[in-house]
Amino acid sequence: MRHLCLALSFAAASFAGQAQTYPAKPVRLVIPFAAGGGNDIVSRVIGARLQEGFGQPFIIENRPGANGFIGPRAVADAPADGYTLLMGPSGPMSISPAVFSKMPYSPQTDFAPVTMIGSFPLILVVNGGSPHHNVAELVAFAKANPAKANYGSTSATFQLVSELFNLRTGAKFVHIPYKSSAAMNAAALTGDVTIVFTDPPPTLGMLKSGKLRALAVTSPRRFAQLPDLPTMAEAGVNDMEATIWMGFFFKAGTASTIVQRMRDEVAKGLTAPEVHTKLAGLGIEPDGRTPEAFAKFLAEDIAKWTAVAKAANIKAD
Repeated sequence: MRHLCLALSFAAASFAGQAQTYPAKPVRLVIPFAAGGGNDIVSRVIGARLQEGFGQPFIIENRPGANGFIGPRAVADAPADGYTLLMGPSGPMSISPAVFSKMPYSPQTDFAPVTMIGSFPLILVVNGGSPHHNVAELVAFAKANPAKANYGSTSATFQLVSELFNLRTGAKFVHIPYKSSAAMNAAALTGDVTIVFTDPPPTLGMLKSGKLRALAVTSPRRFAQLPDLPTMAEAGVNDMEATIWMGFFFKAGTASTIVQRMRDEVAKGLTAPEVHTKLAGLGIEPDGRTPEAFAKFLAEDIAKWTAVAKAANIKAD
């Protein structure tokens, strides 16, 4: 018994020492998308703060491709030593498990959630010249003209949110796939699609110019950059909350002291005025929740979108 107590004491001291000396070398920050996109921009903003706080370089490594699977797989294959950090967005971490029957990793068992960096809502938009000025008018039109009602999407994320709208309203907007957000938004501009659910950064300018019209936002609260825009609940569509998020993950098995140390530094960085301003400019609401709270949220989000995919019979493979 005495030897067991000594061993436990030694292990506890070792973990504590790891946290105090961590990081002792550069940390690799893996992003599963190409440079220049939203996840890349946010990673570089947060990475710069972490580099300042830890006093070690955070090396950005873009690993795009294969539906966002390559980056997470690379982190799952790395040592569980805290020196390979994943920027894990909701797409490959909670949406993909809902639509792919086989994945090269498990978001819940291959990774140790660190913290959610932030989230942003999607905006339901129509053409600026559309006769629909609110959600009720839009849904009434779709039910009366099912052959004319459709939606554009570029990925499973946008498709599932649109199908959730179908489920909650009883409408039957038909899916029209596009290869890029630019092509999807262009289809909305020309009226080739009735609606799109789109993220704020590429859309705000077109909304302000009147080329597109926003009808509602999918967040539980009104969107700060469009304060007059109602939430889905305010527009009469209940249980339609949907936010896109991004968070940090280590490989499963990374020491809890290192996970907590990273979470605390990220949370600290998110309170910095310059970071808050940059994220707000992208329409992102900072978060910084605990690893335990993030793990619970991840499980709930996967279950939510799995149910939507099943109800709408959506499969990606």
